[in-house]
Amino acid sequence: MVKFIAKWHTSLKEISEENWNALLPSEEIPFYKWNWLSKLEGSQSICNITGWQPFHLSLWKEGSPIAVAPLYLKNHSYGEFIFDHTFISLSEELGLSYYPKLIGMSPISPIEGYKFFISPNENEEEITLMMMKIIEEFALKNGILSCNFLYVDKKWSSYSIKAKYQSWINSQSLWESSGEKDFSDYLGKFNANQRRNIKKERKYLQESGLIITPLQGESINTSIMENMHNFYERHCARWGEWGSKYLTKEFFIELGNSNQKNEIVIFNAHKGDVSNPIAMSLCMTNMKTLWGRYWGANQNIDFLHFEVCYYSPIEWAIEKGIEKFDPGAGGSHKSRRGFFAKPQISLHKWYDKRMESIMEVWLPKLNKLMNDKINTSNNEAPIKSSYKEL
Repeated sequence: MVKFIAKWHTSLKEISEENWNALLPSEEIPFYKWNWLSKLEGSQSICNITGWQPFHLSLWKEGSPIAVAPLYLKNHSYGEFIFDHTFISLSEELGLSYYPKLIGMSPISPIEGYKFFISPNENEEEITLMMMKIIEEFALKNGILSCNFLYVDKKWSSYSIKAKYQSWINSQSLWESSGEKDFSDYLGKFNANQRRNIKKERKYLQESGLIITPLQGESINTSIMENMHNFYERHCARWGEWGSKYLTKEFFIELGNSNQKNEIVIFNAHKGDVSNPIAMSLCMTNMKTLWGRYWGANQNIDFLHFEVCYYSPIEWAIEKGIEKFDPGAGGSHKSRRGFFAKPQISLHKWYDKRMESIMEVWLPKLNKLMNDKINTSNNEAPIKSSYKEL
């Protein structure tokens, strides 16, 4: 009989980059690669001090890792971008300790695609259920109330039913290519009024002398990444205690010097001198999907955010033949700029029978409300959506 050995890791460096990445598909999204996650930990952006204690799970067979699960023990709910205040209130009413909780996601990245990364030589469903059982045993032994997998891969989420995880639907904004050849094709999808508005916004910035230069690969250097961090920090500071500033300067610099340099795309807004930017947005790509992550500006210019974070990235994505653009969390204004609301699933299991039974009744009602909200948003958009309820 084959013997499996489970190991818990309080640092990603306890698993080699070679072993970790060997379990990821060749075109896996950037945010689960060893480099990205290890840079978050190494830069002290994600660590016990910031309330994200790495607690990754690996499964070994015959001396080799066959599966890994990026996991974190958390004592707060910041940086998840879905809001579990109602869960917290319910646990308090039941006299339960909500924290620490176990979270599966790429930290501070609301990026769809979470799953356990499993060798293609193994049965994915069997190994997934085995690891979920290991997680449950750990939680029960250590008094942890819940395990939560956020922004999950849709196929992988089907395995959760057998493990009695409950689905919670939230909303994600997404632009998807429908074969556009250029930005004019993109504009052609809108009604006349919104098409005119977008043209007006872009023209205003062009007449002000603003130039947007996409930077990628060897164009990314330490100076660029330091500027990007400064813009990110400035933007976070605008929102005070709600600014969600997690990333240190070291993270930006180390990422820009890493083997993920070619996955970075920075949209640099300037007036003729790339080294003297007015604003920047940082995106990541695997050349199938573009993900918007961080932005900031040192001048308040009308429509600048829309240009640097939406229009220029979409134009670049069309030029490169990219299929999808996820602009990041938040912002109802996205629906008027070509982004549809799309259902996004997270999976939750509570290791208390009272909480579990209440959530079984309550979550389907909440999901119905969210689906109604998504449909309303898409019906009011200046272009039509084909997304369906989950």
